[in-house]
Amino acid sequence: MKAALIGPGPEYARLHETRRDTPRERGPDAVVETVLGFAAELRDYGLERYGTPPLAVGVVLPGIVDTAAGVARYAANLGWSDVPLRQLLCDRLGPELPVVLGHDVRTGGLAEGRVGAGAGVDRFLFVPLGTGIAGAIGLDGRVEPGAHGSAGEIGHVVVRPGGRECPCGQRGCLETLASATAVGREWAAASGDPGATAADAAKAVDAGDARAVRVWQEAVAALADGLVISLTLLDPRTLIIGGGLAEAGETLFAPLRDALRDRVTFQQLPTIVPATLGDSAGCLGAGLLAWDQHTAEVPSR
Repeated sequence: MKAALIGPGPEYARLHETRRDTPRERGPDAVVETVLGFAAELRDYGLERYGTPPLAVGVVLPGIVDTAAGVARYAANLGWSDVPLRQLLCDRLGPELPVVLGHDVRTGGLAEGRVGAGAGVDRFLFVPLGTGIAGAIGLDGRVEPGAHGSAGEIGHVVVRPGGRECPCGQRGCLETLASATAVGREWAAASGDPGATAADAAKAVDAGDARAVRVWQEAVAALADGLVISLTLLDPRTLIIGGGLAEAGETLFAPLRDALRDRVTFQQLPTIVPATLGDSAGCLGAGLLAWDQHTAEVPSR
């Protein structure tokens, strides 16, 4: 878990940052309690350090998030189902402190679009390649949530029909083939090292290991197949790639640009750039949600 006190725009300076382990092994109730306690500690720190409490709270979550109702509908990796997190936070922090919930990838996209790699871009697609794959569709400084809060879930576009089973119930989903988790799994199998990761695979590619090159090429090909579908549907001006796999730099970006160029016909290729905010994008985005909430509730006179 990452948390921060965020100052006002346009700088949105991170005034204080801290992290805490997510106690998934103790079950969903322990995770919820940790979130609540973490938020209360940050509020108290802000009051002690700056003499005033925060003006609003933004919390972003994985999985399916009902932002209007303030409910964490489902998160497989946390064991959550229909958690009324906004109300629980209001009960813990006090009714005078407004709370807004968001989806982690879309909120990370909001931060990249406002103060990161997409700043000033009218149309962008933010795709982090981490444990899974998702996308955030940026439109004129905001991120499109979709009618049911699941816009941008490109990790579950099927690119290899009949392929590896995905937890979503389909087979051959993009994230089973091209996420950092997937690359790490395939490289562990190919190298015989059960602890190998996607970062290790990238290093082996740079060293010219033929096994790693094969694993990497298969992942890049699947990623390009999924992305060209998204580019055809959305026509973004900029494609922002983030997440752990993007840390490989040109080891990823050079073959990905080539693969996309080989696949497009009439489509206009976007500018393809790495994300700039790293793993703090979601945390900063949560602060932006909080500021947006405060601004909406207290309009300037």
